[in-house]
Amino acid sequence: MKRLLVLVIAVALVAFYAGTLSVSAEGQPHMRAALRHLEAAKAELEKAEADKGGHREAALKATNDAIGHVKEGMEYAEKHHH
Repeated sequence: MKRLLVLVIAVALVAFYAGTLSVSAEGQPHMRAALRHLEAAKAELEKAEADKGGHREAALKATNDAIGHVKEGMEYAEKHHH
Protein backbone atom coordinates (compact mmCIF):
# COMPACT_ATOMS: atom_id res chain seq x y z
CA MET A 1 0.00 0.00 0.00
CA LYS A 2 2.89 2.31 0.78
CA ARG A 3 4.25 1.74 -2.72
CA LEU A 4 0.87 2.69 -4.21
CA LEU A 5 0.85 5.95 -2.26
CA VAL A 6 4.38 6.73 -3.46
CA LEU A 7 3.33 5.90 -7.03
CA VAL A 8 0.29 8.18 -6.81
CA ILE A 9 2.39 11.06 -5.52
CA ALA A 10 5.04 10.48 -8.18
CA VAL A 11 2.43 10.46 -10.96
CA ALA A 12 0.94 13.66 -9.57
CA LEU A 13 4.30 15.41 -9.55
CA VAL A 14 5.16 14.25 -13.06
CA ALA A 15 1.73 15.30 -14.27
CA PHE A 16 2.05 18.71 -12.67
CA TYR A 17 5.47 19.42 -14.15
CA ALA A 18 4.56 17.96 -17.54
CA GLY A 19 1.62 20.35 -17.65
CA THR A 20 3.87 23.36 -17.29
CA LEU A 21 5.53 22.44 -20.58
CA SER A 22 2.36 22.13 -22.64
CA VAL A 23 0.72 24.69 -24.89
CA SER A 24 -3.01 24.02 -24.50
CA ALA A 25 -5.44 21.43 -23.16
CA GLU A 26 -5.36 19.67 -26.53
CA GLY A 27 -1.56 19.87 -26.51
CA GLN A 28 -1.27 18.27 -23.06
CA PRO A 29 -1.10 14.56 -23.81
CA HIS A 30 0.99 13.85 -20.71
CA MET A 31 -1.41 15.65 -18.41
CA ARG A 32 -4.40 13.85 -19.95
CA ALA A 33 -2.59 10.51 -19.65
CA ALA A 34 -1.69 11.21 -16.03
CA LEU A 35 -5.31 12.11 -15.32
CA ARG A 36 -6.51 8.83 -16.85
CA HIS A 37 -3.98 6.88 -14.76
CA LEU A 38 -4.97 8.69 -11.59
CA GLU A 39 -8.66 8.07 -12.26
CA ALA A 40 -7.90 4.37 -12.81
CA ALA A 41 -5.92 4.26 -9.56
CA LYS A 42 -8.84 5.93 -7.76
CA ALA A 43 -11.26 3.33 -9.12
CA GLU A 44 -9.02 0.48 -7.94
CA LEU A 45 -8.61 2.04 -4.49
CA GLU A 46 -12.37 2.43 -4.18
CA LYS A 47 -12.82 -1.28 -5.01
CA ALA A 48 -10.19 -2.41 -2.49
CA GLU A 49 -11.22 -3.74 0.91
CA ALA A 50 -11.64 -0.90 3.39
CA ASP A 51 -9.51 -2.10 6.32
CA LYS A 52 -5.89 -1.28 5.46
CA GLY A 53 -4.91 0.54 8.63
CA GLY A 54 -5.98 3.86 7.14
CA HIS A 55 -3.53 3.59 4.25
CA ARG A 56 -6.17 2.95 1.58
CA GLU A 57 -8.04 6.04 2.69
CA ALA A 58 -4.81 8.08 2.71
CA ALA A 59 -3.94 6.86 -0.79
CA LEU A 60 -7.45 7.69 -1.98
CA LYS A 61 -7.15 11.21 -0.55
CA ALA A 62 -3.73 11.67 -2.18
CA THR A 63 -5.14 10.42 -5.48
CA ASN A 64 -8.08 12.82 -5.29
CA ASP A 65 -5.69 15.66 -4.47
CA ALA A 66 -3.49 14.70 -7.41
CA ILE A 67 -6.49 14.60 -9.76
CA GLY A 68 -7.42 18.10 -8.63
CA HIS A 69 -3.88 19.38 -9.17
CA VAL A 70 -3.70 17.89 -12.65
CA LYS A 71 -7.01 19.48 -13.62
CA GLU A 72 -5.97 22.84 -12.14
CA GLY A 73 -2.64 22.64 -13.98
CA MET A 74 -4.41 21.99 -17.26
CA GLU A 75 -6.79 24.90 -16.68
CA TYR A 76 -3.89 27.18 -15.77
CA ALA A 77 -1.97 26.18 -18.88
CA GLU A 78 -5.00 26.81 -21.05
CA LYS A 79 -5.66 30.25 -19.55
CA HIS A 80 -2.01 31.31 -19.72
CA HIS A 81 -1.21 29.67 -23.07
CA HIS A 82 1.41 27.32 -21.64
